Amino acid sequence: MNRFKREIMWAALVLIIALTVLSIYGAFIGAERAQAFFNSIPSAVFWALFGLALVAGLIAFRRLIRVPGLLLMHAGCILVLIGGALGSEKGYKAAGNERVREGWMTIYEGQRSNQAKVEKKIPLFNISVDFAGSLDRRIIPESLRQEFTKQQMTLSQKAVAWISQAQRSWVIADEPNQYFIRREGVKLKVYDFVREMKELPFSIKLNDFRMEYYDYEAPYLEIEVTGSQLQRIPAEIGQQLDLGGELGTAKIVRKFERFKMSLEDGKQVAFEDPHGNPMPALEIEITSPAGEVTRRYAFSLMPGFGHSQSGPKLTYVKPTGGMVSDYISELEVIDKDGKVVAKKDIEVNHPLQYAGYRFYQSSYDQEGGRYTVLQVVSDTGVMVVFAGYWAICVGVVWHMWLRHLFKKIGGKTQTHGN
Repeated sequence: MNRFKREIMWAALVLIIALTVLSIYGAFIGAERAQAFFNSIPSAVFWALFGLALVAGLIAFRRLIRVPGLLLMHAGCILVLIGGALGSEKGYKAAGNERVREGWMTIYEGQRSNQAKVEKKIPLFNISVDFAGSLDRRIIPESLRQEFTKQQMTLSQKAVAWISQAQRSWVIADEPNQYFIRREGVKLKVYDFVREMKELPFSIKLNDFRMEYYDYEAPYLEIEVTGSQLQRIPAEIGQQLDLGGELGTAKIVRKFERFKMSLEDGKQVAFEDPHGNPMPALEIEITSPAGEVTRRYAFSLMPGFGHSQSGPKLTYVKPTGGMVSDYISELEVIDKDGKVVAKKDIEVNHPLQYAGYRFYQSSYDQEGGRYTVLQVVSDTGVMVVFAGYWAICVGVVWHMWLRHLFKKIGGKTQTHGN
């Protein structure tokens, strides 16, 4: 029995040292390679052995069960392993889990969607590591095309290659197909990209997407009257300026983000088109001393479009600000009955959490800011992992400090009682 205990102790020590080394290694190879490495079959064997060593330790050393702190620490480690296995790709397959494990949603402002795009990498075949040099130079040599032909696949002359991760993985795009190539030991493995749409049991609506900037300067209306200096007023409804002389006053009466003009009963009518292209604009009323009112428009994207020969020169200035400080998506969760069941303004590292999913701010429409791209991640196993970490922390604190503190308090109580 003593020999059995020693073997368990040595096995646990070796596995802990190996885990430390692997963790350091994983921190330096990038998230994509680390995920593939720790989900590989050899890693799965390692996790299984580590879990068995923990369970065997609890069986062989009864003190680990009798002492609360030690029990919590060992049970916490087992919970972390179980939670990680439940959330892994292989854990999903083994459990027959049909939930979206990871995907992306593209949602336009004012619209909602329950469709998540899921990408899978399916292993196809191996090729020589000698092709890595050509792929690093974004070249697809004829010999590589022949390798695809041997597998009854054809790369057209329009196919292009780019580096996904320097000297480690590459992508070959050949519409409508994409192939992922990753260095695995002494060979390169080719994967097929498979994209499919999966439905969530609820919808996500994007009410608004906005960016915030450092050193932000508020938009303003610049007014230039012939023979006078430039004057500015904040670009807010109700702001007005005395133009002097015979021109009267200028007042901002409406503000647009997506300006559009239509013809109604022979008259031009300006309105906000929620689905139109971005066209920030101001509607300004010019009131003459005689009380005559004329309407003018100033556009930030077309500064000279609203100028008039007979009136003041109006320019809508909307500074873009300094560097972007944050990206914010105003989201609502809508159930199958059309009811809003949750809402949150998400930003980077502050996701929306609902029904076992987390929605992270991933990307956005860089041209017009009309849509957002959300990363959808299932939190299957996450709570089990958190429970494991809590158990480890509580166990350490109890075993190292609290139990000694309670012993001292108990000893003092007995002394005073005597």
